[in-house]
Amino acid sequence: MTEQRRARAIAMTATERDAFLRGQPICRVATLGPGGHPHTSPLWFAWDGTALWLNSLVRSQRWTDITRDPRISAIVDDGGTDFLQLRGVELRGRVEVVGETPRTGTPVEELTEPERLFADKYMGGQPFRYDGRHGWLRLTPDHVVSWDFARLQRRR
Repeated sequence: MTEQRRARAIAMTATERDAFLRGQPICRVATLGPGGHPHTSPLWFAWDGTALWLNSLVRSQRWTDITRDPRISAIVDDGGTDFLQLRGVELRGRVEVVGETPRTGTPVEELTEPERLFADKYMGGQPFRYDGRHGWLRLTPDHVVSWDFARLQRRR
């Protein structure tokens, strides 16, 4: 993963970034459509400290796009009405499908932790539910950029 070079003054530390990604409920995922146009959609996710795990409908434009071109960008942000409240993380790279599609619950060791994180985050700690319509995508980012504009105020 490449290190953020520009705007270091507003970059989150790795610890801040990980806590932020674990705490936010929604990311916006951008894929590339057949003509190269972007397709952006909101999605629930889990962050394990290394990869962003996306639980996506396998019959969606997003899934169709990534089977053609696995490059994506995901943004997790938390904005306010004031400039100094803006903060977020962008993760870019290639996604890969993990497990069966659609996911029906066949044991996959790689998915044990993402499914636990996802269930804790969105299902109140109940066991992960398989609906036969979703599959797992793993984004191990090549490039990460973060921003927390409140840092500008703290530097004064």
